[in-house]
Amino acid sequence: QVQLVESGGGLVQAGGSLRLSCAASGRPFSNYAMGWFRQAPGKEREFVAAINWSGVSTDYADSVKGRFTISRDNAKNTVYLRMNSLKPEDTARYYCAADRDYSVSVREWEYDAWGQGTQVTVSS
Repeated sequence: QVQLVESGGGLVQAGGSLRLSCAASGRPFSNYAMGWFRQAPGKEREFVAAINWSGVSTDYADSVKGRFTISRDNAKNTVYLRMNSLKPEDTARYYCAADRDYSVSVREWEYDAWGQGTQVTVSS
């Protein structure tokens, strides 16, 4: 089982940027597709972005398209989420997840391992 640790969250003003990182250990990182999900208070966890094992294929939720970019560095066992033009509605706890299938998935139940999350708060 792969272990995941997120970092990079924090408090930012609307319009600002953050870069989240997710460091993986325990299994060959390149065996996994990776995803980012988020959960706001009182809401269900939702898909944000995903990337396949090689980094060639990505997918995004409509709410973040054009603002967020997912990427990965297999040599560093790390996946990133660059978030630009942040809005107050982006406030949530952001989770990194690993999927043993090599391809991109937007479905939460297909992911096999999860990190503890990192909090992102966007002030207006």
